[in-house]
Amino acid sequence: MIVGVGIDVVDVARFLATLERSPRLAERLFTPVERDLPPASLAARFAAKEAIAKALGAPGGMRWHDATVARVPGGAPTVELTGTVLARATELGVDRWHLSISHDAGIASAFAVAERLGTTA
Repeated sequence: MIVGVGIDVVDVARFLATLERSPRLAERLFTPVERDLPPASLAARFAAKEAIAKALGAPGGMRWHDATVARVPGGAPTVELTGTVLARATELGVDRWHLSISHDAGIASAFAVAERLGTTA
């Protein structure tokens, strides 16, 4: 059963300008594993985290570091949840994620689907 869906779109140049104006922002938004990615990939990871939050109903109090988006060579991106984001996903019964991210022509986008596999409501 689909629990939630989320989508987000980011203007890459605008996002990078924001990171340049606020150098510590990258530390607040991204885990150490994510921080060394190319700029367009960072924007796509930000869009993915926003899409994940929206799929979870965008409650306050979730921490950016509690979701790590990883790329699997030749496969779909994966998401690792911890802390506040994992707690919300668990509350909703989410046990599977479908995530798509892309960046092209100066735009990064992400689409997330949160799914519950069990038959209980």
